[in-house]
Amino acid sequence: MYQASAKPDPFNSIAITRPQWLPICRRSDLVSNSGVCALWGDTSSEKAGNTFRSEKKKGIALFFLPGQDRQLYAVDNWDPIAQAGVISRGIIAELEGELTIASPLYKHHFRLEDGVCMEDANIQLATYPLAFNGNTVYIGCNK
Repeated sequence: MYQASAKPDPFNSIAITRPQWLPICRRSDLVSNSGVCALWGDTSSEKAGNTFRSEKKKGIALFFLPGQDRQLYAVDNWDPIAQAGVISRGIIAELEGELTIASPLYKHHFRLEDGVCMEDANIQLATYPLAFNGNTVYIGCNK
């Protein structure tokens, strides 16, 4: 007869991390077939009625593509080649069958699906899951 062990085998288990979903903007903040930038991160040092922002916040470029199988994409807004927060201002284009965002400065293309640069696969933007819930857009983060 087989007896289950009280200790799980660490070499025979699968780690599953489910994202924590946090609100990032309203649906009305998105622009169809274009990008917007949302600040996301630690809000502990924000002050009510003040424009002070925490250094721990980062810009996330959000893209809303109605009519596509996948309508929402989120990548870092920081362009690692141009060293500027401009990705949300880029042009959405299909390149080699992939949906991409072209940086407005040096025109390199990043795949929206995984953030990989089409011109240099060693460069990649972080990507984040997004979801609608009513009129709110949520971003998934691993905490």
